[in-house]
Amino acid sequence: MSLPLEGVRVLDLSRLLPGGFCTLLMADFGAEVLKVEDTGMGDYVRWSPPHHEGAEQSASSALFLSLNRNKESIRLNLKTDDGKEILRRLVKDYDVLVESFRPGVLDRLGVGYDELKKENPGLVYCAISGYGQTGPYRDRSGHDMNYLGLIGLLGLTGESPDSRPMQSAGQIADLGGGALMAAFGILAALRERDRTGEGQVVDVSMADGAL
Repeated sequence: MSLPLEGVRVLDLSRLLPGGFCTLLMADFGAEVLKVEDTGMGDYVRWSPPHHEGAEQSASSALFLSLNRNKESIRLNLKTDDGKEILRRLVKDYDVLVESFRPGVLDRLGVGYDELKKENPGLVYCAISGYGQTGPYRDRSGHDMNYLGLIGLLGLTGESPDSRPMQSAGQIADLGGGALMAAFGILAALRERDRTGEGQVVDVSMADGAL
């Protein structure tokens, strides 16, 4: 049986949960996903406990293993000319790039969307961040709890109306506002590319998506 995303090639430059879960969904539906990590620690999830006994130390995290099935990986130093050149060459043969850096990081490195689309005008470039690529909170750091607090969701949780807010057991903004919105946006952009031949930026704000 064929899978619906067979033939779609994805470069995953993201770290942690939102981007990893987004590209996991795509890989499970047949996409070819290449995980691109830096030459230092790589994806921080690699080192997150609990660890699976008997697995290679750098890939023994249960969370890392669950997020990265059906994927291949390479390591690139995008602060070097060689690393940037390899990414530019890869982009020519891929349909989608997913990243979760702070807004503007890849632009400063010289491999942002405006540069990469010169190599591949059909590239769908998905940027996942806390508050989006524009707006007053663009450069703020944050975590799931921050996004849920900003949109008011934490105020709806607790033991009683007078109790303190309680953090949710699952990462609602990371998964619902980030990963799922990114996956939907990527698929919509690929559908548009089928009609026009042009790629585009998919700007995913975890706060907006959770709202």
